[in-house]
Amino acid sequence: MGADLSKNLALPHHPHHSLQLATKIQPLPAASPSPSAADECQSLHPRGEQVYTVWMKSLVFSGNGCTVYGADGRVAFRVDNYGCRGGREVFFMDRDGKTLIRIQRKGFRVFKRWEARRYFDDGEEARPWFTLHKARKGAAAVTMHGGGGRTYAVEGCSRKSDYKIKGAGGAGVAAIARKQTASGIVLGEDVLTLTVGSEVDHLLVLGMVVVCGLMNRCM
Repeated sequence: MGADLSKNLALPHHPHHSLQLATKIQPLPAASPSPSAADECQSLHPRGEQVYTVWMKSLVFSGNGCTVYGADGRVAFRVDNYGCRGGREVFFMDRDGKTLIRIQRKGFRVFKRWEARRYFDDGEEARPWFTLHKARKGAAAVTMHGGGGRTYAVEGCSRKSDYKIKGAGGAGVAAIARKQTASGIVLGEDVLTLTVGSEVDHLLVLGMVVVCGLMNRCM
């Protein structure tokens, strides 16, 4: 899977429409050299505040999922869900298809929750990295397993395209909203801007966003 957005976003039989759509979602900079090994490492372990574009579409034709673009216009992460929308299991991958997180839906009805486990070079971790479940109306609670049982809250996650993630004491650590172009045009509900603060693990936030997409059957 190539990293350049304009190459990745190919819709069969409509090449001109594909290119126009790619430019609207996440335009490439004027000069966009191929990423170096250092750039690849930085994309997996970002530092500081960062803005991503999240497109609730899979790069696989007729598949479900989402695609995450970095500020450079290249694919950074992706989810390809080959089953039905809101499937019981999805894999969050880097741009090359390497699994980083496995997300599973557990339980039923009021006991329903989503568990996320990280993947490392030696395989999947034994216990969940975090668990997310619906809390009061329109919100979700996130519990970290290990590290003192840290918790997060997703406020307004039922709105699909406009919600915030808060950490200890209610401090905001990330926010998602519909993407606007440079000229102020608001794109569709499936094209989102995710802003992640410097004090939180970006992969953790992205994992939460994927779970919210599954909860709302957006992928």
